[in-house]
Amino acid sequence: MKKMIRQTRGVLVFSALTLNTIIWFLPLLMLALLKLVLPVPALRRLLTRLLMGIGEQWVAGNTLALRGSGSAEWSARGVEALRKDGWYLVLSNHQTWVDIVVLQQVFNRRVPFLKFFIKQELVWFPLLGIGFWAFDMPFMKRYSPSYLARHPEKKGRDLEATRKACEKFRHTPTSVLNFVEGTRFSEEKRDRRQSPYQRLMPPRSGGIAIALSSMGNLFEAVLDVTLCYPDGPPSFWGMCCGDRVRVIAEVDTLPLDESLVRGDYAEDREFRKRVNRWLADIWQRKDERLAELLAADDSLAKQASIDVD
Repeated sequence: MKKMIRQTRGVLVFSALTLNTIIWFLPLLMLALLKLVLPVPALRRLLTRLLMGIGEQWVAGNTLALRGSGSAEWSARGVEALRKDGWYLVLSNHQTWVDIVVLQQVFNRRVPFLKFFIKQELVWFPLLGIGFWAFDMPFMKRYSPSYLARHPEKKGRDLEATRKACEKFRHTPTSVLNFVEGTRFSEEKRDRRQSPYQRLMPPRSGGIAIALSSMGNLFEAVLDVTLCYPDGPPSFWGMCCGDRVRVIAEVDTLPLDESLVRGDYAEDREFRKRVNRWLADIWQRKDERLAELLAADDSLAKQASIDVD
């Protein structure tokens, strides 16, 4: 009976999320097509703001549906001073698909609607793919080292696509999100890549460097997000079914050094080194902070066990 109740709850919550997406899809598509054919830049910028408003309503509806599952125990820290009319570069570690849901809820209506780098293949995902396109999400196509060895003319194409995508964000307040690890964390991946961190994959700096060189003079700050799941990374379906999901989202607002804005990542070796060192320092602090958060939670759990005994 418990299993049936759990599955029924999951179906109801997922159905509510789907219905919320369908409700906002039609006005989203109409405005996106209108923006596509309009030649007037001022009107296109107005439509962009309207599209972002639809995105915020969509996220708010998703939040309401997920609260109905009764599973979320989320804590957000460091978001009090953020502004909706600013430009932000958002960095985050990546552990599960739930990360995107968490970040959308943490930042919704606190900063401009999040735009994140996504794989090009997701443009074909039903409904959401068109939504990603309408929201001007930058699509990324990564090439493996073996593919580039066979097709050297493709080298740098993914970074150039990032540059063009970021240029579109110069005229409207924007928050650009990047999971700089490039993949979700797992111990197997960590060991295979010989990561120097215990709880993180090594960061990749290419996309961030292009965003900085394209928009660095606009970004007011870098928002460094540390996502911690004390009970381990949850699954999206488990969250819909009401499984307990505890997450701590800590946001550190970092100043943007001028030396990280001016440079050519592809040609300037010293600029690449600066960006790599900057990211490595952030990731080292993030790895240490994750250890502290998990140790503190473990200590509280042991104390609770002692109190009960």
